[in-house]
Amino acid sequence: MSKLIHAIYIYSMALMVIAITIFIGLYGYAYYQIPVQERFYHPHYDWFKPSGIFGHGLGIIGTLMILFGVMIYIARKKYGFMEKYLRLKYLLEFHIFLCSLGPVLILFHTSFKFGGIVSIAFWSMVAVVLSGIIGRFIYIQIPRSIEGRELSLNEVKETQKSIIGKLKDFEQIGIDIEQLIGLNSQIGGMGPVAYLKRTLALMDLKKKLEQKNISKKQSRQFVEFVKQEWIIAGRINRLNQMQKLFKYWHVAHKPFALIMLVIVVIHVLITVAFGYKWIW
Repeated sequence: MSKLIHAIYIYSMALMVIAITIFIGLYGYAYYQIPVQERFYHPHYDWFKPSGIFGHGLGIIGTLMILFGVMIYIARKKYGFMEKYLRLKYLLEFHIFLCSLGPVLILFHTSFKFGGIVSIAFWSMVAVVLSGIIGRFIYIQIPRSIEGRELSLNEVKETQKSIIGKLKDFEQIGIDIEQLIGLNSQIGGMGPVAYLKRTLALMDLKKKLEQKNISKKQSRQFVEFVKQEWIIAGRINRLNQMQKLFKYWHVAHKPFALIMLVIVVIHVLITVAFGYKWIW
């Protein structure tokens, strides 16, 4: 159930980002598709321009989203802020959501026109978002506890032993457990071909279980344990490599994020100094 809730949580936020992007794109399409030099003559120029009520609002909300997403994640991860109430894995997804939607709003705030120091902030933001996507992929390859704490190699191996123990409880059904475990090693890799081979192997396993008149409940449990063992075995093989990649990833992600935040602060200060205001 926890996996289902987590999946719903992730996909609902992804759909929200897509839906908001489409809505704003359609809402302002008549303005955004006009060449920059002709936008001044658009009837809603004062609404959509970067300093307009709508355009300026998108920039403010997008910036606040990014700042809040970064600060709450750092506060929880580094300083244990609300540790009892905020699970790190859910907070990471919320951080990704805010730091994905925020840049989208800022992109519409610029009206797709950026140059000078703002362009540096924008492309730094793009680099942060792209590196964040890569970082999440690396993050989920590293085994973690329910709270999101990174597990040690010994802890992962203990989990694997526990799963294998559960599989051996099914030995009476006449399936060679050792052969199943070894099959995953023979397939190896994590690309589309390996994924297809594992899918076909699981389909074949389900047919064998049906032929042995195993109940649907037992069959589902057994197949689920096999999948868990294959996943964790693959993660054990990749653990050291992924941990190293995650450390190198921080070297790229953090500087771009810092550059983006510094320039955004400068941009805000300049905007205020020149007297640009929103609704206050």
